[in-house]
Amino acid sequence: MFYVKNVPQWERVLRVVMGLMALVFAVMNWGVSGLAVGMGVMGAMLAMTGLVGFCPMCYMVGRKLSKGH
Repeated sequence: MFYVKNVPQWERVLRVVMGLMALVFAVMNWGVSGLAVGMGVMGAMLAMTGLVGFCPMCYMVGRKLSKGH
């Protein structure tokens, strides 16, 4: 494995749920609103970081999980 997980389980679930909600919004409003593209990109990023358990931005600021997770 090339990375160490830095997102706790509860936050992973939250990221996946919110990412899917943003993707649904983007699909429903595609072509109608310019905001849909940004929401789609944000939703995809949130969902992927939730599924993988690693967030590059959290890594950049030094966030680490405790040994208990």
